[in-house]
Order: sequence, then C-alpha cells, then structure tokens
Amino acid sequence: MQFHIKKDTFLKGLTKVQNIIEKKHTIPILANVLIEAGNDEIIITATDLEVGIKSRYPSNVINKGKITVSAKKLFEIIKELPDKEVQFSSKNNFWVEITCGKSIFNLVGLSPEEFPKFPEVTTKSSQVKSEIFSEMIDKTIFSVSNDETKFNLTGIFIKSEVDDNKNNIAFISTDGHRLSKIERNFDGILDNQFKEGFILPKKGINEIKRLMESSIEFLNIGISDNNFSVNTDTTTLIMRMVDGDFPDYNRVIPEKGNNSALINKNLFLHSLRRISVLSSEKSKGMKVNLKNDCLILSSSNPDLGDAKEEIDISYSGDEISIGFNARYIIDILQAIDKENVIFILKDNISPGLIQPENDEDYLAVIMPMRL
Repeated sequence: MQFHIKKDTFLKGLTKVQNIIEKKHTIPILANVLIEAGNDEIIITATDLEVGIKSRYPSNVINKGKITVSAKKLFEIIKELPDKEVQFSSKNNFWVEITCGKSIFNLVGLSPEEFPKFPEVTTKSSQVKSEIFSEMIDKTIFSVSNDETKFNLTGIFIKSEVDDNKNNIAFISTDGHRLSKIERNFDGILDNQFKEGFILPKKGINEIKRLMESSIEFLNIGISDNNFSVNTDTTTLIMRMVDGDFPDYNRVIPEKGNNSALINKNLFLHSLRRISVLSSEKSKGMKVNLKNDCLILSSSNPDLGDAKEEIDISYSGDEISIGFNARYIIDILQAIDKENVIFILKDNISPGLIQPENDEDYLAVIMPMRL
C-alpha cells in the first residue's frame, strides 16, 4: 500500500479519531487506527467497540491496500512534520514508512485482519438540522451521570413525542440530582425505535458534537440493530446504544404552582458563583430564600466564613427557604441563552424547576439538599 497526502488533510483525519481510541489498551488493536487506500482517497477508521468513526480524505493513491498503526504515535509524528506532502507506504511484517521532506519514520503496525469490523448501517436515515441537534445536546449533556454503576443514566435518553399533531424529539438526561429535558419540532419521518426511546452514550454524544463543529448544516441519523449512526458526506459515526431502561422522568418533573419567580439570568449566575466560593468544597450547599420581589442567596463554611447576597426579582408567592447545590444551578443557567429565567418552587422540601422565559419546551429540575 502506498499513498501521498497533504499533511493538513492527514492531520485532520487523525485528530478526529484521537478521542475515540481506547486509552486503557485492554485490546492492543483498539489503540490502532485502520487506514485503507482506495480510489483517490484514504479511509481512516477507529473504534473502542462502543463508538466508531470512519472518514474519507482525498489523496494520491499509488497502490491500494490497508494497514493498522498506533493512532497516537502516528498523530504525534504527523503533527510535527513540516507543511509538505506526506508519503505513506506499508512494508513487510506490517511495518509502515512515513516520509516527509528529509524526515523518515518507520512504525510497527498490526494486521488489518485483526481490526474489528465496522457495523453496517442497513436502515434508511432521517435528516436533522445540526443547529437543533447541537442545541439539544448542549442543554442536556451536563446532567448526564458520570457514575458507571448507574449505566442507564450515563447517556441522553432520546424519544419522539407527538404533541398537538406536531412531531417532537425529546432529549432527557439525569444523574439523580438534577434532570434536563428539551423538546424540539422535527419535520422528518423517524424510525419506530424513536417512539420507544433509547439511550445514547455520553462519549458518542461528545463525538457528535465534535462532528458538528465543522459547519455541517444537516446530519443524517439512523438506527440499525442496537446501533445509532450519524452520517455526513465524508464521515460515518456509529455508537452502541446503552442497555437498560431510563427512569420515568415525568414523575420527577414537579407541577407548576404559584411560587414562580422571574429572575435575570446573568445576575443570578454571577451571584451564585460568588456565593459558592464560601460554600462547602464537597457539597457546594447554598440556601435559597424567596420572598416578596427578593431572592436571598447565602452560604456558610466553618473553615472559611459565610456570604449573603440579595437580588431584585419579580416574585409574589409564599416565602420559601430551601437548600440547593450551587454548582448544579450554575450548570443549568450556563445552558440557557435567554435573558430571564423562571424559578419555580413548590415548598421548602420539593424539587425546584428552572425554565427559560418564553420557552415551555426546555426545563431543568434540581433536587433540594439539607443544610
């Protein structure tokens, strides 16, 4: 196998796979990237058996073939090469030679036959706007659980919900302490599995985000067996869905009552950041006190001191005093791009509900804490 390729093009392809490569090296071949040379292009493939990516790049192919080499070492070599054409060729016993200018590198590879087979997408895909998909991920990814023992919470639950004859997609995530849900209208026809709902892993979702950074207007999404695929003109990203049942999120979402406060988002956010400086390092506990047109935030730490701040708001409900994790509310506010938020509290012990003003289709629930 032999091909010539622009350094920047090769580097772009190798950069795209770095976050997918198996870091623990439990199976040696998963630390490698598969490179296939075909008709005027190379195909770069990487997988960790949960998430896989395959991308095509233009190149001058002299001899067709395929080989696997260390993704990390190849990336580090190509990154430091001068801005010239890179010559790549395979030799006996799966060695490869990389030449650029006066630089020559020889790398040990592994047989391409050992590389896991990339799943085939057999079902018809649906087209979605990247802008909508990106927004929905941004507004839910922060509340995905990082606890691997709660495997059914380690991703975003995706479900189609027909409401008032509108075909909506809902993204929901929770880590047990907070929950995020967003719905957006979708014009296309979705696979039946969307009606039942499925969970996408956090790692795969982050790769979708990276894929959309390259100014792609539309994505083609599809489901085949237990795999979810995302396609662009040159790249296929595929991920295994998370096994397990997502909890009944509707039971967690509190009903809207009369205790509803309208708060300027930026005032709320910066005040929380200041007050949380003197909260407990571990729990980030903070007291929220709501009364007539006033929000009082306070924190106390025996080793550091205490803090208190008042914010002018629009509120005429019951006086409420309740504890929350400041970090969780900060995460929610950072995901909201509206000027004002609505903060709804039922009483001193129930979960709080935060929504952007004039957006009924996005909400975040936060569980209270004892202080």
